Amino acid sequence: MIKLLLCLLVSMATAICLMQLRQQRLELNHQTSLLHNQIESRQARLWNQQLQIAKVTAPPALHDTIGKNELHLTPLAPIGAAPTAWINFASH
Repeated sequence: MIKLLLCLLVSMATAICLMQLRQQRLELNHQTSLLHNQIESRQARLWNQQLQIAKVTAPPALHDTIGKNELHLTPLAPIGAAPTAWINFASH
């Protein structure tokens, strides 16, 4: 009788431990899912920001901005090097 009672108590304790571990696993999966969603949303925002930067700094956009603001830019070239034509807007 004592062996049966002891066996029953050990099996109940094992079952409770297994249920607790399963609950922890479910909670960790939920937290992982939330973090994954946050990463995806921040990555999408980063890609949008990179796209906006690329649009603003594209050569045609820079050329238009320089022309609208009447900036007279000359290239920074090493000593003795010929200036590159695509930066030299002083002649326009």
